[in-house]
Amino acid sequence: MKYKVFLIGIILLLQMFILLIPASFKNALAYQDTLEKIKNTGVLTWGFDAEGGAPYVFQDPKNPSKLIGFEVELVYAIARELGVKVQHFQNSWDSILLSLQRGDFDIALNGIEITPDRKQSVLFTRPYYVYTEQIVIRAFENRINSLDDLHGKKVGTLYNTVAKRMLDEMGDVNVSTYSGQVEPFKDLLLSRIDAVFVDFPIASYYAASNPQLRFIGQPVGEGYYGIAVRQEDNALAEKLNKIIEKLARDGELKEIYKRWGLWGSLQEKLFLHEGLLQRYAEMPPSISDRVPITITTFLPTLLKGALVTIGISILSMMLAVALGLFLTITRLYGNKWLQKISTAYIEIYRGTPLLIQLYILYYGLPNIGITLSAFAAAILGLGMNYAAYEAEIYRAGIEAIPKGQTEAAQSLGMSRRLTLKRIILPQALRVAIPPMTNDFIALFKDSSLVSVIAMVELTKSYSILAAASMNFFQLGIITALLYFGMSYPLSLYARRLEKKLRHNDQNK
Repeated sequence: MKYKVFLIGIILLLQMFILLIPASFKNALAYQDTLEKIKNTGVLTWGFDAEGGAPYVFQDPKNPSKLIGFEVELVYAIARELGVKVQHFQNSWDSILLSLQRGDFDIALNGIEITPDRKQSVLFTRPYYVYTEQIVIRAFENRINSLDDLHGKKVGTLYNTVAKRMLDEMGDVNVSTYSGQVEPFKDLLLSRIDAVFVDFPIASYYAASNPQLRFIGQPVGEGYYGIAVRQEDNALAEKLNKIIEKLARDGELKEIYKRWGLWGSLQEKLFLHEGLLQRYAEMPPSISDRVPITITTFLPTLLKGALVTIGISILSMMLAVALGLFLTITRLYGNKWLQKISTAYIEIYRGTPLLIQLYILYYGLPNIGITLSAFAAAILGLGMNYAAYEAEIYRAGIEAIPKGQTEAAQSLGMSRRLTLKRIILPQALRVAIPPMTNDFIALFKDSSLVSVIAMVELTKSYSILAAASMNFFQLGIITALLYFGMSYPLSLYARRLEKKLRHNDQNK
């Protein structure tokens, strides 16, 4: 048996290398001269995430088929200077640099902060924008007046950003991370968090015109946005540097930023200092200079996310089991109206995406005066969704019991409730255990969806760490092993319980 397992493992490893090596060789050839490819094809492929929102890249509310934003105007100005057209490539923001390295598109331009760790994996052009971090609070808030006042407070920000790193370095700030730009401001208005700390362009667009919100303190944490290209694309980087400089000197970049309310003294400083061109367009560090990433660096964060996943999954499954049983009993034994309500619940929850249900619970209910915490919404969302599936499992188990047993119990004078408790449910449980176990394992994995409501569980922890370190493979393997370690013991326990129940049946 051990020999077969070892042989299967070797075969899987060989298949992995067969798949990976040709792709790497193909990409190496494709990267030889991207600038020449762009000129020959007449197309510049641009990678971004429109879900990130305004004022970078987002859909025009008046014309959803059209993209607008200050970075959209910048890209089209660059394409005009190159004499080519722009081809859009929608990509998740947390993996945008990985997709760039894969060769999915030619440039990544989407509010990407130039940081030392990112410069280890991609080549940045000279900066095209100087950003700062801005604190946003509710208009009536008077406890927060500066960055130091964020100590001990609950602060929302975007994950894998300089703002989050600054908050983490403060030590005692309760940080809530979000993947979208709108959500932290919604939670701030609902008093779920005390403040929002994000890049100034985001704060300016979403908060400056909202009378319920206000800026506090001076902007801090000055940094730079740059266009990312692959490390091999030196010629493309040099060409982009010249175009950015030309757009700056001609005043076109200033006009773009003015239209979006982003022009200020910092941008003037950026374009008047020639030294920045040399400083930020240089080659990234060599492989020998890169900081090694060890398991001890990121394992504590992954384990913390795993504990959150376990807690949410167990509590959600407890709710699903109890509610599912109630739905089954009312559907099979309730009056006409209870049967219709139970059936409608099951069909609605099975027929709509769990992600939408989570959004409604967390962001929709406050519109009618019901505000839930992220943890409560996560448990309710998963539990109420899986209750519909558990109800169908229980129904199948109950209907598998021969009707003659119910008739025999009633002939002995047992009530319907007692018959259900003593005769039907114990036998139905034996039938339901295997699919219930499968659902519990599936719930462990579906718990990753709660990251959309600011819950940092295992998958979200992996996404944050992988996007920051660009170490998707090693971190992915460890995260997968953690999920396996959480679900496999449950499978073993379920098998043991099935054998025990089967053994008890044989002895009767």
